[in-house]
Amino acid sequence: MDSMKILVDADACPRSVLQICMRLGRKYNVPVWTVASFNHEIESDHPIVVGGDFQEADVKIMNLTEAGDIVITGDWGLAATVLGKEAKCLSPMGREFRPEKIGFLLEEREVKAKFRREGGRTKGPKKRQLEDDRRFEFCLEKILLRKEMG
Repeated sequence: MDSMKILVDADACPRSVLQICMRLGRKYNVPVWTVASFNHEIESDHPIVVGGDFQEADVKIMNLTEAGDIVITGDWGLAATVLGKEAKCLSPMGREFRPEKIGFLLEEREVKAKFRREGGRTKGPKKRQLEDDRRFEFCLEKILLRKEMG
């Protein structure tokens, strides 16, 4: 587990999720890296601030990710890329992205984007609940335990 790291797509990451990452990172001796497009005054072991160009934070995360890392993001495209690098990927809502399901999610994203381009409206994300933090913490710890055991 020495070289494993937790990489957080920090621009849209809820503060509670970052706090969970830091707490579990310390518990399992895994450094937490945050990548943001501007300085949010984020607490992490390795805060990285990139410019504001489109996708700049995602590209930085892609470049930093290595097999065995854990990436925290709600971006399905970034999730697909890091899964291809044999990293684990978890949404801030506590959903583990899996290689066998990511293609479906990307297709769904494209269908919704096309619908919006044609004037349709889609629902935004639900308001974050305490249960979302619990689910995220449970899922992240499960991944960290699997790595520690295996």
